[in-house]
Amino acid sequence: MSRSSAPAAGAGVDLTTCDREPIHIPGSVQSHGCLLACDPATFVIRRHSANAANLLRAEMPSLPGRPLGEVIGKEAAHAALNALAKSVTPARPGLYFGMPCGNDAGTFDIAAHSYGGNAIFEFMPSPDPGERGDMELVRAVMHRLSAATTVEGLLRGTPRLLQEALGYDRVMIYQFSEDGAGKVVAESRRPDLESFLGQWFPASDIPQQARALYVKNIIRVIGDAGDTGATIEPLLDASGQPLDLSFAQLRSVSPIHLEYLRNMGVRASMSVSIIVDGALWGLIACHHYSARPLSLTTRLNAELFGQFFSMQVQTLHQQRAIDASARARRKLDALFQDLAQEESPARLFGQNIGELAEIIRCDGVGIHFDGAITVSGLTPPTRILHAIARLAHEQAPGQIWATHSLPSHMALPEGMLESVAGVLAVPLSQLSQDYVLFFRQEVVRTIDWAGDPNKQYETGPLGDRLTPRKSFALWQETVRGQSVPWEAFAREAAETLRVGMMEVIMRQGELLAEERRKAEIRQKRLNDELNHRVKNILALIRSLVRQGASEKRPMADYVAALEGRILALSNAHDQVLRGDGGGSLATLVGAEAEPYLSRVRVGGPEVVLDARAYSVLALVIHELLTNAAKYGALSRSAGHLDVGWTLTEDCDCVITWLESGGPLVSPPTRRGFGATLVDRAVPYDLGGTSEIDYHPDGVRARLVIPSRYVRATPATAGTGIETETKVEPEGFPGVIC
Repeated sequence: MSRSSAPAAGAGVDLTTCDREPIHIPGSVQSHGCLLACDPATFVIRRHSANAANLLRAEMPSLPGRPLGEVIGKEAAHAALNALAKSVTPARPGLYFGMPCGNDAGTFDIAAHSYGGNAIFEFMPSPDPGERGDMELVRAVMHRLSAATTVEGLLRGTPRLLQEALGYDRVMIYQFSEDGAGKVVAESRRPDLESFLGQWFPASDIPQQARALYVKNIIRVIGDAGDTGATIEPLLDASGQPLDLSFAQLRSVSPIHLEYLRNMGVRASMSVSIIVDGALWGLIACHHYSARPLSLTTRLNAELFGQFFSMQVQTLHQQRAIDASARARRKLDALFQDLAQEESPARLFGQNIGELAEIIRCDGVGIHFDGAITVSGLTPPTRILHAIARLAHEQAPGQIWATHSLPSHMALPEGMLESVAGVLAVPLSQLSQDYVLFFRQEVVRTIDWAGDPNKQYETGPLGDRLTPRKSFALWQETVRGQSVPWEAFAREAAETLRVGMMEVIMRQGELLAEERRKAEIRQKRLNDELNHRVKNILALIRSLVRQGASEKRPMADYVAALEGRILALSNAHDQVLRGDGGGSLATLVGAEAEPYLSRVRVGGPEVVLDARAYSVLALVIHELLTNAAKYGALSRSAGHLDVGWTLTEDCDCVITWLESGGPLVSPPTRRGFGATLVDRAVPYDLGGTSEIDYHPDGVRARLVIPSRYVRATPATAGTGIETETKVEPEGFPGVIC
């Protein structure tokens, strides 16, 4: 807490006092270095730390208003400005090492950054040349830790290696829990020091604003807990604002925190943030029991190591989440492989509830779906299950909700904790209260706190405010009503399960709705088709009769020709009925065109269509021929029709239809069922394309049948009708698609 921001005597003090302390504007810096804040345009000094003139041996007694070069020398100022230019963000200051500054003041390492409308330069004495070897030690540590394959292995090996590299008396790794408390999960220490390994430190030990700064500025060094610091002069600028030191390397520390360290017997410390997914996951905390100011070189090495360590933790966490997700996905794939034969998702889930229990480690599973409940393992009674589903829906509708302390959210009957101390709720719907509920039973735990976690209201040496506890002796607490917390990878697996199960339910509903819609369309189209085909048959027979009657030949010949044409028409309809097994495209076209044998030319490689395409195309070809006979080229004796097909490189079948010699063609003014069928059957049923051009000289059509319905064979088309020789694309005939 800064001198200017401490509560007045007699002011109310509570557990939020430390959380309100403005530690980013302490009004001073640690005195083993100095600071100059300049105008970012002119680099004239606006403020400075009280020790700057002495440390830099500046001759002028007053620094504000002086150009930076007059105080530290032109060469040093040039280096400082170069460092500032390299600072992309305040969290990444530009650095310059070993620059002589001032009037024979010695060499300094310079850190420069811009923030809050100020160009801030920090100066720390350069270390002895031998200390620059720290980087090699840190590189060696990073290399050895890169081989870790688990987070636990990484945590276990880090403190000892880092202690050897940096020389601190104690190196610990804190991992934060959801409530902000920190547990020492790894430690290396001097043999004569007591161990903190496995002990918990309450969340109140690190105020909220300090946690926020740990994310902004990942390294925090305290060279001497007994240092009173060097004040910023002037303390306030012309607008009454203090200097924001959020990203300053030398920012002074809260007197409350310094008192906390002294109560632990710690004289110097360094904290390096462990950032995972943009959040504060934990801290590497280094303690020393004598003063230990760090050079900028060592700080930089520690910062680089912290970034590497954070990336390693995040990578291993992600890998574990990926593995858990993959295991869950394999279970889900096995679970849903027979879904196509199961009409009821509820029945499917209920029959495989044991498989769900293997996806996430738990003591019991309950499925709450459509008001029905299915359970396996240790689970609460039905009425409690209903209440938990309602609670989960209230807490996080449509999202995963988890707690390892269900009694803190709802009252439970006596003796119920054994089965429902923890619950992980996976929603099966965005709106309803359908859930898969995973349960964990109570685990009675004894937590080892590093001292009583409850702060006491005392009057300390800094006035009437909350005083840090003085005792860090082991203080144990027995915790009941809690289960083993739900791990991050368990939540990841739950999310995979949520997405998979909701996809199944939605897909099931979509399939049912789609099938109903398609059935209605098919039924309507069948009715229209039956009605239309009867009319077409009568119209086509009428056309055959008229064309035969106009020819000047004996009646017997006329009757024979008419019978043959009607028989060919019957055969074409037989092709539609026999189309369930598919067949040759040439046979299909030939059968439909046989009544007009002398005026139809057919050509193309042998192509076999599957049953679906064969049936659809039979209708389309029949419709085109009917129209040609009624209105087009085949309605006149001089008219001709060319039907050909080729295969593309992707094995799509492209059918071309070209009429000529018929009456003058104009686009129809009214679209009946036949025209609609030709336009839409191939695109709708097969996903292909259908293009009709009503050219004045004759109708032209282009149909594209997708390759998944097509197979080309080396055989020659055997239509029994005269075909025109075609030049086929390279690779045909004889391509198997």
